Amino acid sequence: MLRSDRGYTREQLAELANISEKFLYEIETGKKGFSAMTLLNISKALEVSLDYIMTGTGSRKYDDEIIATLEKFKPNTLEMVDRLLKTAYEISKLGK
Repeated sequence: MLRSDRGYTREQLAELANISEKFLYEIETGKKGFSAMTLLNISKALEVSLDYIMTGTGSRKYDDEIIATLEKFKPNTLEMVDRLLKTAYEISKLGK
């Protein structure tokens, strides 16, 4: 599930999307429909495009920027960059 892949609890995502936790649960379990505005709020909170939520394809908000930055590194430094990114990710999980 995209929410958990991004490291959000239901409560956190609901707050970011400006909806109730109960409503988010009902959306996730298919018990309730939702408006285009709610979908837009969820996509912004998850930092993904609307088509990514709807179809699982399309782009995440920062993919192109991250790829462009990575392409600037020389091939012999990419392994170190990979280790740094993984370390940064682990550190970011400590704050949640």
